[in-house]
Amino acid sequence: MNGFFKVPIPKNEPVKNYAVGSPEREELQKTLAAMRARTVDVPNYIGDQLVFTDNKKTLHPPHDHQHTLGTYNLADKSHVLQAIEAAMKARKEWASLPWEQRAAVFLKAADLIAGPYRAKLNAATMLGQSKNAYQAEIDSACELIDFLRFNVKYMTEIYEEQPPENSPGVWNRLEYRPLEGFVFAITPFNFTAIAGNLTTAPAMMGNVVVWKAAERQIYAANVLMEIYREAGLPDGVINLVHARGPVAGEVVFNHPDFSGLHFTGSTGVFRNLWQEIGKNIAKYRTYPRIVGETGGKDFVMVHKSANADVVATALSRGAFEYQGQKCSAASRAYIPKSLWPAVKERLLADLGSFNIGPTEDFGNFINAVIDEKAFDKIAEYIDAAKNSSDAEIIAGGKYDKSTGYFIEPTVIVASDPKYTTMCEEIFGPVLTIYIYEDNKFEETLDILDKTSEYALTGSIISTDRYAANMATRKLENAAGNFYINDKPTGAVVGQQPFGGARGSGTNDKAGAKANLMRWVSMRTIKETFLPPKDYRYPFLGE
Repeated sequence: MNGFFKVPIPKNEPVKNYAVGSPEREELQKTLAAMRARTVDVPNYIGDQLVFTDNKKTLHPPHDHQHTLGTYNLADKSHVLQAIEAAMKARKEWASLPWEQRAAVFLKAADLIAGPYRAKLNAATMLGQSKNAYQAEIDSACELIDFLRFNVKYMTEIYEEQPPENSPGVWNRLEYRPLEGFVFAITPFNFTAIAGNLTTAPAMMGNVVVWKAAERQIYAANVLMEIYREAGLPDGVINLVHARGPVAGEVVFNHPDFSGLHFTGSTGVFRNLWQEIGKNIAKYRTYPRIVGETGGKDFVMVHKSANADVVATALSRGAFEYQGQKCSAASRAYIPKSLWPAVKERLLADLGSFNIGPTEDFGNFINAVIDEKAFDKIAEYIDAAKNSSDAEIIAGGKYDKSTGYFIEPTVIVASDPKYTTMCEEIFGPVLTIYIYEDNKFEETLDILDKTSEYALTGSIISTDRYAANMATRKLENAAGNFYINDKPTGAVVGQQPFGGARGSGTNDKAGAKANLMRWVSMRTIKETFLPPKDYRYPFLGE
């Protein structure tokens, strides 16, 4: 299938640092100012139409909720159905397009993001999702560029996989067809790159997509659609509709052409969608593919041999970058008693140096949580800890939503390893620590493994190789991405394919060939050049 065409060998996109005086910093600051100064009206993208409705909803920066970035146009059931029809109309021509032509669209999109759209996409993520410049850079620029470039390479590797043997007079081959229908992509607020990957990975393999973005990511999603269109993506291949979840679901999950779900979001929502799909299974033309990455209660396990500075840095970055709103963010830590005083001293010093405020001020390490609903939920956990005899807040604990949804990075020390914030997903800047006796390392590993329903990311920090090995073995099912002597965040496409199991999803590994395989349906073709002309076999002779 690859033939004479060779795709570029991908390399991870270099991360710009936005240091004082750098040209990228100056360009991004100018872009931020320009985008704040004007409002946009984000349409629905359905086929070749930009669809506006009479029901407009306002978009605000989470860190400045009195400022208006623009509006988006709320879609109803009729728009969702139109998006499905547009997708199915585009399907035949897109699916039959040679693979290298599809690849060219997404390689061009990667180059557009790396160049002329870099500042605009980063600024949109900073304003709409309250990410600082560096977090936006590693997300909406670098990770999405990597997804696009590496997935093109994985696509060619899939097409090249053919049966290794052919009998005399026979040619066997495999055909990798797109799914027979459309893929429904539901994307989260926290990563623009995830929104990009969940839509483009199926499309790259010849599928057509109906996309529902999280409300707080719509501002950046609009820029993604601009990029796709400029890259030459044909109309109808990816359709973006801004419908409420239940409204979109009622249409999509009752449609006979529904063939796949690509999802990142909460565990509860994913389970409900799976049940809905199961209930309607007889309605579909084919069994749908269900791919989901959901919640996490990610951990840092510390051995007594660990370096206290390494531990504190892993917690400071792992728990509080992007306000703890990463699926992989460190939310619980297990620290040996002998090491705790040194870790505590360094950790509190780190937190004391954090600046909190809007993303437009590049001196702020911590920005706002995504919206008022998240703010109120996180505040409830903090207030409960303040009133609990099993918990002590040693840092943070304050919050204020008067101008933006700001919550201080908060550290809770729990005396009970099954305390609420050791078990439940919070998705905010709250880290809970359990101090264990040094001689109970193995016992604490067992507690860790049985504490949470999730199994997304986790790490072991240890200079003792035997201890690191024990943790790696005993926690083999506790995290789909496991780190040794590092924080449990920051997976890089092409290096650490991302995803977890248990309550954290189907572990289909975004950023890997395995994920792309979920969006194709194989057909085996056997061609016989000299077919037999008599039914008789030699054993029938006298």
